[in-house]
Amino acid sequence: MGKALDTSSPENLSPFNRKFFDSEQRLTCMGTGSLGGKAWGLAFINNVLTAELHQEVFKGIEINIPTMTVIRTDFFDAFMKRNHLLEIACSNEPDDRIAHAFLKADLPVEMVGDLRAIIAQVHTPLAIRSSSMLEDAMHEPFAGIYGTKMIPNNQHDPDTRFHKLTEAIKFVYASTFFKAAKDYRKATKHDIAEEKMAVIIQEVVGCRHNGRFYPEVSGVARSYNFYPTGHAKPEDGVVNLALGLGKTVVDGGTSWCYSPAYPQANPPFGSISEWLKQTQTDFWAVNMGKPPAYDPVQETEYLLKADLTDAETDNTLRLVASTYNASSDRINMGIGAKGPRILTFAPLLVLDDIPLNHLVRTLLKVCEEALSAPVEIEFALTFKPTRFGFLQVRPMVVSDEEVEINREDLSHKNTLSASETVMGNGLIDTILDIVYVKPEHFDAKYTRQIALELESMNKKLAADGSPYLLIGFGRWGSSDPWLGIPVNWGQISGAKVIVEATLPSMDKELSQGSHFFHNITSFQVSYFSVHHSGQYPIDWQWLGQQRVLTETEFVRHVRLSNPLQVKVDGRSGRGAIYKSVLG
Repeated sequence: MGKALDTSSPENLSPFNRKFFDSEQRLTCMGTGSLGGKAWGLAFINNVLTAELHQEVFKGIEINIPTMTVIRTDFFDAFMKRNHLLEIACSNEPDDRIAHAFLKADLPVEMVGDLRAIIAQVHTPLAIRSSSMLEDAMHEPFAGIYGTKMIPNNQHDPDTRFHKLTEAIKFVYASTFFKAAKDYRKATKHDIAEEKMAVIIQEVVGCRHNGRFYPEVSGVARSYNFYPTGHAKPEDGVVNLALGLGKTVVDGGTSWCYSPAYPQANPPFGSISEWLKQTQTDFWAVNMGKPPAYDPVQETEYLLKADLTDAETDNTLRLVASTYNASSDRINMGIGAKGPRILTFAPLLVLDDIPLNHLVRTLLKVCEEALSAPVEIEFALTFKPTRFGFLQVRPMVVSDEEVEINREDLSHKNTLSASETVMGNGLIDTILDIVYVKPEHFDAKYTRQIALELESMNKKLAADGSPYLLIGFGRWGSSDPWLGIPVNWGQISGAKVIVEATLPSMDKELSQGSHFFHNITSFQVSYFSVHHSGQYPIDWQWLGQQRVLTETEFVRHVRLSNPLQVKVDGRSGRGAIYKSVLG
């Protein structure tokens, strides 16, 4: 079982002094108790950045952790106790009922004055972020499990802004007890009493463009790459970049993926049409315009999606886009010519006017040394002014067990499936159960229903303590149901090996930057990427001959007489799933 970080008392957080934007005290806190894992990580790394990052190397770039104050867990305890919320919190009531109960409750009066002081000074968007005690622990990181709410904070009336802030805090508190969080805790064998929620109130890095507020670039960088391509090695790391808020990347949406060792290398797309299909076409922003319909239990209440024509109107594509020239069938860097825009980030990575890649590599190295483990960081970048906001750091789990697999092993006659792009490492020979999405019935428009059917099967298998192999199509855990099956980790928590397969109708590049993906790696689940036209296809015929235990419209559960054998070589990225244990 993973162990939560000791988040009790980093020395570098000062008590909130009712001055939010105070250059001397960018990171402050209210109350006592734990800061939670996310806030602790930022507080810890703040000192490291101050000591290790030489600003003269990156002149002209403001590099910092965005101003924040943390509401420590003693206020969470008081909120729960004074409003008698534990009974409904621990119940099986749906998320919206729990959220409404929390929204009707009163925040502790001791914190109200400080919240009023923030509202009196700040008129720009704020991110209200979870920072639970279990969040960002090494082996059970709870990444993306709890709520975050961004508020525009631009209403003229301070009472309205205050009300929206308090609603967002209560929403984050309530998310501690939403179904996804309960399922995740159950899967990780944590009791509900172990969890407490701190809340981060933090400025949103970005600029206002018409009725939208967003950074030109958001990103997730990892110091270890489970799926290197070309000349890249695993230890070179990997970066996912997106236009707009980072929700695109962490929710498993379409983003630009590259190796920081080879920032100018193009991704392995086979054709221009693939480029056009597999690059980002819309982005998230904070809605600064017409107020949306009142929906306080919706995490995206104050967010909106815009497309690249909106970004061009906002003049935010200059350093992130290229242009498709139909007459020459080429993609040209920049937006100087007319034509469809494609987010390749080439002007930023090739011209290097802003040394983003050098900065990201430096930060990965500094954080890796500080935490003595491979790391994942989240960040946001604006161009005018040029500002790099460091948003999060968490450790990664990378196994060092030695398993050797050569190419001949991948095409063994006993192979169910194999791949040269596998995440994980080690041997597994205890799996008798296979749950798979039926390829003949798969359609992207039914992925939400598929997720529910998988959840039902997972619940029974997890209760029986039966680990299983899971096979499906597209990106597992994507929030966009057209990119894959939008499960959360609790819905497939019993899976020990996961296969992400493609079909001609569901052929998406893997995203490594999502919160779902981070949880998968931390639980040391082996993750196979298998292309439908690749060298090592899934043996669907054999699967169809196995004994069926349960079957729904889209999903089938079979049980084998003898266990599978799964071998994954983390150094080469090769892996094979054999129909039985090899002699």
